[in-house]
Amino acid sequence: MEPIKALFERVQPAEPRLPAALRNLYGGDLHFPAPSGSRPYVIGNFVSTLDGVVSYRLPGHSGGEAISGSDDGDRFIMGLLRASVDAVIVGSRTVHEVSPKHLWIPEFVYPRCKESYSDYRLNELHKPEHPLVVIVTGSGKLDLGRAIFRAPDVRTLIITSAAGANELANRGVAKLGSVEVSTIAEAGSSIEPGAMLRLLFSKFGVRVLLHEGGPTLFGAFLAAALEDELFITMAPQIAGRAPSTSRPGLVEGVEFLPGMAPWFQLLTVKRHAENLYLRYRAQPKP
Repeated sequence: MEPIKALFERVQPAEPRLPAALRNLYGGDLHFPAPSGSRPYVIGNFVSTLDGVVSYRLPGHSGGEAISGSDDGDRFIMGLLRASVDAVIVGSRTVHEVSPKHLWIPEFVYPRCKESYSDYRLNELHKPEHPLVVIVTGSGKLDLGRAIFRAPDVRTLIITSAAGANELANRGVAKLGSVEVSTIAEAGSSIEPGAMLRLLFSKFGVRVLLHEGGPTLFGAFLAAALEDELFITMAPQIAGRAPSTSRPGLVEGVEFLPGMAPWFQLLTVKRHAENLYLRYRAQPKP
């Protein structure tokens, strides 16, 4: 892959954090602030068409690769973000929309940098070999035959409700040695994002969390003002929408009124081929 080119950088870190090979490919360095309070620092990562579609939601074409065109730069950044964090969180729909073989670890999306990602995690960040994979499901209706539940070297945590825990028990989750289930009481019809973050921070030592969707779970975090940064790959295609189809945008399930909508500050703009990679930081409400 040709190195990603930095077009705009609001703040340059004082000292490099990334190893030279990764820093060269990324077109700069990558730092995240230490978390404040009793929750992890949360970063989101999505790929979007120019008209704001993040998934075609079609069989075999629901994942991000249909939007990005399997762009090398997007896959490299996804792997780099996974390598940088303590845990990756996704909702159950996201799990079922990607390939059954998908693993939410750095080298799965960009195997060419496997050794560089590993060196960065182990020797620079002093983190375990792989990030904790966190899957959120209220119902517990997960396909436990998928690779993420059967990879012995990838630790997976399922956050669910009491009813979901019973469903998972009936599906045989106790037989999966690398999978743990934690129950959180539902707030209304969903599990409250703040409770998830407190659990991850206090029990699992998560200090930096990567949010990879989907749009409903991401919307719940945004509504609770629990997203600190957002990385967006802008892919140069237009998907369109029709009344008879469901093509989600970045956020689903919530809406914001003028004066209450979240605002973000642009931190970096990078380019590779025809794709733009944008990084934003959440701004306090006026």
